[in-house]
Amino acid sequence: MAIEINNILVIGANGQIGSVLTPALENTFGKKCIIASDIYYKDKFVNNFEILDATDYHALEKIVKKYRISQIYHLAAILSAKAERSPREAWEVNVNSFFNVLEVSRKHNIKKVFYPSSIAVFGSHADLDQTCQFSSLNPSTIYGASKVAGENLAQYYYSKYNIDVRSLRYPGIIGYQSLPGGGTTDYAVDIYHKAISGEVFDCFLEKDSSLPMIFMDDAIKATLQLMNAESESVKIRTSYNLSSMTFSPEEVFLSIKKYYPEFKINYKPDFRQEIANSWPRSIDDSRAREDWGWSPDFDLQSMTEVMINNLRKKRYESA
Repeated sequence: MAIEINNILVIGANGQIGSVLTPALENTFGKKCIIASDIYYKDKFVNNFEILDATDYHALEKIVKKYRISQIYHLAAILSAKAERSPREAWEVNVNSFFNVLEVSRKHNIKKVFYPSSIAVFGSHADLDQTCQFSSLNPSTIYGASKVAGENLAQYYYSKYNIDVRSLRYPGIIGYQSLPGGGTTDYAVDIYHKAISGEVFDCFLEKDSSLPMIFMDDAIKATLQLMNAESESVKIRTSYNLSSMTFSPEEVFLSIKKYYPEFKINYKPDFRQEIANSWPRSIDDSRAREDWGWSPDFDLQSMTEVMINNLRKKRYESA
């Protein structure tokens, strides 16, 4: 009788999500079962690590065969603001690399694939408040367009080849584990770093630009919860709406001032304001709640407390 191998490949393990999700997977499945990969090496990964450009199909296939991979978490992406500066590169990384993942999954019987989508898939045809699961998708950015393409590929490979692809439309993700990565919602990460270091924060969005957000711990919780759900509970194979909280730059600024009364902010909107204006102000994630029991643990105040405490700790440890 063949021994079942349950090795998991994380593509983009150095990124904002990957750097937190990879240790969470190691805690769940054991370090020997997790193969981290990215285009460059980080010494935080002391176990299985592979340099991988996921746009290279043959390099990806080599790793899948070497470790007898059974699941893939495909996190590699160029985010919204950076993607606007390099649309061709963004399409190559965001779409073609995912196509490679789906093809290697089809050819090598990968059991599950995780694909991160985004609220950037929505555009002017969607209601901006409580945007529903099945709203029209007409994004105004190349990042959003690439994520729509990925969602459609996920649906196709599930319907055509029965590849068990699962996906979440992440809102803005806030975490203390890494620095901002080039997204339009990344002001909500940078603002905490500026407060801790005693700097004035220049915000590239207007003070009342409300956007859906989620704390990193909840984003990881949702990802693992979706991937661990029974297949019959996963009824949407494009991507699930996901939400936790909605706030504006002014609201997060005021939550931080409770800890740093002298903290100051300047509002200097740039091209990212136009991107933010095209995105939902709040998200209806009722299908995720109904289908596989999603429920967040953090609101703005509890997130701010954890962010500040952990960033203070990191600052003290590095002093």
